[in-house]
Amino acid sequence: MESDTSSERLRPILGVADIAQKYSCEPLPQKSLSQLLSALANFMECVRYINTRRSSGAILTLDSESAVQDAIYLMLRPWFDDLIPENPTGKVANRFLIKDFLIPSLNTVIEAKFIRDKSHGKMVAEEINDDIETYRYHPNCSNLVFFIYDPDALIPDRLKLEQHIGSVRTYGDKLLKCFSVVRP
Repeated sequence: MESDTSSERLRPILGVADIAQKYSCEPLPQKSLSQLLSALANFMECVRYINTRRSSGAILTLDSESAVQDAIYLMLRPWFDDLIPENPTGKVANRFLIKDFLIPSLNTVIEAKFIRDKSHGKMVAEEINDDIETYRYHPNCSNLVFFIYDPDALIPDRLKLEQHIGSVRTYGDKLLKCFSVVRP
């Protein structure tokens, strides 16, 4: 006859508890804006890896702004627990703005741009200026990151655009730091 004591029934549970204690999940350390920019700078390496794997798994077809947003989300979500996709802001200047991503812990908004044609490449600076003017009023936006995917190199002067975006703007007592990551 088998003995069915409580201690024998608890033994497997105690083993799981020991493992859980040994590999306890500590909160992730606070991420920084520089880590976010570094991750975005590695966008093409991540896409290249997915698209050149030997398996017949997922292929990222980056042919629209929403496809670029999806890739950004997949890259950043594991590292930024509070990454919020497509979060509408309040009404500013008679229009609603939907920010692509918000990271509240960094007071950061990420705007993804997909350069679709030569005309858009020339006009993207104006689009970005409009975004900057809108986000200056957003209470949780101290950092504004523009991720610009330009697969066909249609931006006429990429360096000039990056210099234009990358600055600190002052609006009364509010500072808005703007950053750009242009790929490929």
